[in-house]
Amino acid sequence: MSKGSLIDALAHRTGSTKKLAGDVLEGLVDIITDQLQNGESVTITGFGTFLVSERKARTGVNPQKPEQKIKIPATTVPRFKAGKNLKDAVKK
Repeated sequence: MSKGSLIDALAHRTGSTKKLAGDVLEGLVDIITDQLQNGESVTITGFGTFLVSERKARTGVNPQKPEQKIKIPATTVPRFKAGKNLKDAVKK
């Protein structure tokens, strides 16, 4: 599902305009992004948790030259941990 399709579905489900649904979605994404940039997590009960995780530095292999080793630096990455309700809804 694309962002545009998500906005259409949100507008339809809530009975609001596409403009309002787009603004709400943009606001939600901005808030989650701001919190992650500040090192905070965002939990939506039953859905999941957005959090920041540290990835350690490691040695990798250049895929174009497998004999060449490369250093991959440490980095901070966003993560999502699904909540119980979401896991149960997706489970077959």
